[in-house]
Amino acid sequence: MKTQSYDQVRYIEVDENSEGQRVDNFLMAQLKGVPKGHIYKIIRRGEVRINKGRIKNVYRLKLNDLVRIPPVTLVEKDEIAPAKWMMQSLEQRILFEDDDLLVLNKPSGIAVHGGTANSHGVIETLRFMRKQERYLELVHRLDKATSGCLLIAKNRKMLNGLQDLLRSRNIKKTYTALLCGTIHQKSISVKAPLQKRTLGNGEHRVRVHPEGKKSETLFEKIKRYKNATLVSVSPETGRTHQIRVHAKHLGHPIAGDERYSSPAQYKKYREQGLKRLFLHASKLKFKHPLTDKVISFEAPLDEVLEGFAKQL
Repeated sequence: MKTQSYDQVRYIEVDENSEGQRVDNFLMAQLKGVPKGHIYKIIRRGEVRINKGRIKNVYRLKLNDLVRIPPVTLVEKDEIAPAKWMMQSLEQRILFEDDDLLVLNKPSGIAVHGGTANSHGVIETLRFMRKQERYLELVHRLDKATSGCLLIAKNRKMLNGLQDLLRSRNIKKTYTALLCGTIHQKSISVKAPLQKRTLGNGEHRVRVHPEGKKSETLFEKIKRYKNATLVSVSPETGRTHQIRVHAKHLGHPIAGDERYSSPAQYKKYREQGLKRLFLHASKLKFKHPLTDKVISFEAPLDEVLEGFAKQL
């Protein structure tokens, strides 16, 4: 154990990276390791001031605001390094990087965020590896079992710009998936509302339900095998587990999907050698928020998926 001390009053002038951010989120970045509850407490007490005035936790920072951060002392656990294999894997799978953006071909089996079972996800590992970087934030998420293109913003302006594009559905996402069973149609559009439930253990379950949120996914056939179909998938909306649940709704769940395929389907593909979900975020295309140039990124299909498809 060690004592982490922010023992001096600090005054920070808001720059472009922090403009528009909520003050509570800004403080969490400035006071790493300090519990959220304590941060809200020092805001309520008026110990945090902006331009010498009290504020609420929902206040959004403006350019050149002067933020007063009070002294804070806490006892925290020694920092544990991420696994060496994880750091090496992420370093080898960077598809693109410049001053504003990092694009990663995320491996299957690594969550984008750390949790109770594993304190290091993609973003925590990247921050550990790049301590000199002032800013690294996930733009969107991929399921732990899904591999492929993942965007990480290196400044707030880029983050806000990309998230605006996501909200307006101006980032074209293309996935590659292997579905159980044969599909004869060239393309199928699934329009089925999705409802998310959170179980007692924190696990998300999603189902097609009339009271769910509007959701749409386009499946286009790439290659048909004897008992499986390789497809290109374009989600028109971005719901949790959307592709997986819409594939199940079609009657053709994704191969290797422990959650949404039947036990018999899951067992069959395990016995054939598929040890992971056959879902890969293969391509992203959008207009760069800062340059207006149309850019695209492509992540090659993982060797284990490529090899499995060849032996079908």
